[in-house]
Amino acid sequence: MKNLLNYQSSEYDCGPVSLTNALRFLFQREELAPDMLRAISLYTLDAFGEEGLAGGRGTSRFAMQFLANWFNQYGACRNFPIEAQFAGGELVFLSPASAVTACLQQGGAAVVRCYLEEDPHYVLLTAALGDDVGLFDPYFMERAEFDALASGARFVADQPRLMNRVVSAARLNQTDTAHYALGPLEAREALLLFNQRTRRTEANAIEYMI
Repeated sequence: MKNLLNYQSSEYDCGPVSLTNALRFLFQREELAPDMLRAISLYTLDAFGEEGLAGGRGTSRFAMQFLANWFNQYGACRNFPIEAQFAGGELVFLSPASAVTACLQQGGAAVVRCYLEEDPHYVLLTAALGDDVGLFDPYFMERAEFDALASGARFVADQPRLMNRVVSAARLNQTDTAHYALGPLEAREALLLFNQRTRRTEANAIEYMI
């Protein structure tokens, strides 16, 4: 059984929650071992805030890179079908030929750094929908609050295991700090995750595009 995707508990934990949501999206609950969840808890929330608060700037790029390597080593050592790839900079964008789009078409999930009201924020991309992308934003908002903020995005209330937003690829590709923009090229990052047992072939991925 797959769990519902989850919301963050504070202003800071979008990173670990989006990583855990990626595992919830890709794997059955019964498949997930406690050491995977422990690793996410242990290595995220590592960025200090301006006032010296541990975790006050959430989760760093370095933590995401480290966890990509950790997941791959875990998969190899435990014969668990997870594969992770970290991408940064200009490689992180949405187009028919991009690595992020290919990941979604193959049934993978992508934890990406974007912006939430001009603040850096992690969300989980789960579906390629033609010119749009389905994503799960772990920052809970009432619909009225969301509608006032996010042009180029649509509120989704009935797919709690898949997405709670549909956002245009054009909006995500923006280089500013608008809501859901991936932002300046040099700051972009994405952790691409796959379940190797359910990963689609390239031919099947093309058929999957909506």
